Amino acid sequence: MLEDGSVFKGTAIGKIGTTTGEICFNTGMTGYQEIFTDPSYFGQVVVMTADHIGNYGASIRDTESASIKINGLICKKYAETYSRKLAEMSLNDYFIQNNIIGIADVDTRQIVRQIRSEGAMNCIISSDISDLDELKKQLSEVPSMQGLELSSSVTTHEPYYFGDENAELKVAVIDYGVKTNILRCLADRGCYLKVFPSNATYAEMKSWNPDGFMLTNGPGDPGVMEGETSVVREIIEKGEKVFGICLGCQIMAQAQGMKTYKMHHGHRGANHPVKNLVTGRSEISSQNHGFAIDPESVNTEIAEITHINLNDNTVEGIRLKNKPAFAVQYHPESNPGPHDSRYLFYDFVNLLRS
Repeated sequence: MLEDGSVFKGTAIGKIGTTTGEICFNTGMTGYQEIFTDPSYFGQVVVMTADHIGNYGASIRDTESASIKINGLICKKYAETYSRKLAEMSLNDYFIQNNIIGIADVDTRQIVRQIRSEGAMNCIISSDISDLDELKKQLSEVPSMQGLELSSSVTTHEPYYFGDENAELKVAVIDYGVKTNILRCLADRGCYLKVFPSNATYAEMKSWNPDGFMLTNGPGDPGVMEGETSVVREIIEKGEKVFGICLGCQIMAQAQGMKTYKMHHGHRGANHPVKNLVTGRSEISSQNHGFAIDPESVNTEIAEITHINLNDNTVEGIRLKNKPAFAVQYHPESNPGPHDSRYLFYDFVNLLRS
């Protein structure tokens, strides 16, 4: 059941039970396990627009965090069997193991069209409650994503290390809900990482003496993350070298006086065209965000817009003019997705070496 009162009946998948969250859709054709384990989806129910989900099962190799982070799944055709030798189990067994509830055999095209026309909204999926009034009551109690702070629910509680301790460069990673492949992309390019909780102070991170700072992706509304924004403001004011991704991009913008807003229905998929305004080149990008930077709030004296989305001209990247800091709204680690944007990790490493 959607917040607008629409009801869709289908087949129960995963665990039997009831779940709620903000509904969103992802247009990726593959990479469903990376999507399900992306901490940025925490608190959301995902509609997959690809017809078949589950065909290649589940494998520990394809996870972006320690567990599934979505609140639920909506799909058209759900495969309980799989034909991939590298998979350890079926997607359904993986869902049951992680207590994930979902629904299949529904008209996902109609659901997506409603989200696109009416905007993001909450939903409820139930395989054990058939009383529509009771479902409507439970759905009415679900908080809006706007104004919701969720990073503290997915961040690490204790700092940890990643990569080769003898690497040339050291990067302090602020974990707002980091994807493992972001860490891999940095480690593969000669960086030794120390991953800090989202509420870490600048002094705590600086005591490790890093060469630069990574601001990661994560879930929730950046507008209510005042403490995290204050820390990033201090990092930038100290002249540290900074690279932000997704939520990290929004927090960097807020730290420089820019504003963020909740998008109508967000960007989620592995096929979003982005133009690099600095080079003039375009790239196909992997995206997952429901908030964005207000272009009218960008102070051109201190920052420039470096990337835009070619579908709707929203801001996809910024660079500070007098500080060694830049960020993008999309996911250059590209899991899943094309690798057009991975040059940004080399840009950051070159910045660290300069």
